[in-house]
Amino acid sequence: MSLRRVAHLFAVRMTVADDASSTEDGERRLLARARRGDPVAFRGLFEQHAPAVWRFLRDLFRDDAAADEATQETFVRAHGRLGALRDDARLASWLLGIARYVYLEARRGRGQHLDIAAEESEPLLESALPSPSPEDLLLDRELEGLLAVALGELREERRAALLLRIDHGLPYEEIAQVMGWSLPKVKNEIHRARLQLRERLAAHVGNGGRP
Repeated sequence: MSLRRVAHLFAVRMTVADDASSTEDGERRLLARARRGDPVAFRGLFEQHAPAVWRFLRDLFRDDAAADEATQETFVRAHGRLGALRDDARLASWLLGIARYVYLEARRGRGQHLDIAAEESEPLLESALPSPSPEDLLLDRELEGLLAVALGELREERRAALLLRIDHGLPYEEIAQVMGWSLPKVKNEIHRARLQLRERLAAHVGNGGRP
């Protein structure tokens, strides 16, 4: 996750070039060819989306080798299920949904259990936290490491939902599909995750990390 993504935790606006429409048209053509069995087209889809899938899985597993294996399995499954994708514009979230199931299966296969218990009684962190400037974020070389630690302290399902939002840019509706949650639950979990991270990082970014 880059510092550009970190900024979204604090509602900092950062400009990003947008050529989504041309990319989307090219992707639709690749999908059409891949559904007809064109391996070159599927390879093109892989090259476009594998980095994001791998990053999501790496952040879940916190292990590069496990992310490598799970990414491969994700695209093997996707290749056999392209006909099940009903909305071509949601290819990215569809792939991330498959990746999440691959992750869950891997954890179960290792005899590990996810902490997915509801936390409806967990109090929200209501402290008013200052928002750093983009300059504070970009100049602070330690923030990236601190964020990684803070993310690791979130329970796993909450971390996954937050990553889908701030690192992959999915809308809440698509996150709900990926996670198998209701829309209110998605919004609540991401809200709680943001508050937890902001509290964890507040001491560091509240004054730009300077005494």
